[in-house]
Amino acid sequence: MSAKDQFHDIMRLALEKDGWNITNDPLYIDFGQVQMRIDLGAEKLIAAEKQGEKIAVEIKSFLNPSAITDFHLALGQFLNYRTALRGKEPERNLYLAVDLETYNDFFGLPFIQLQIQEFQLRLVIYDIETEEIVRWVS
Repeated sequence: MSAKDQFHDIMRLALEKDGWNITNDPLYIDFGQVQMRIDLGAEKLIAAEKQGEKIAVEIKSFLNPSAITDFHLALGQFLNYRTALRGKEPERNLYLAVDLETYNDFFGLPFIQLQIQEFQLRLVIYDIETEEIVRWVS
């Protein structure tokens, strides 16, 4: 089993502060004889008369010397997890969680922006210091 991301607990707390109920830590998905482990599963009630919204969150810290290498790995995981979720839990939306500094320094680059659009990545940006969600990008 792989280790938790360095910012796992911070992101979990940020989701809880934002009103999300953590339902799975981690969220296990078995699909086509492949077992996957997404960092968090959560749900939040949108309104009393609506069904709850469900999400899965893959947390990445981008702490290696090469941010593009970290991005390649994160993108590959994201795409694999999204495919598995569509087959097993299609009501659950997948988000890639990145810290605010990484988002500001790296995710604004034209190539990365193009990748976000091309692959329709959903992002949740969190602040490490305040342990709060700063922005949702869908």
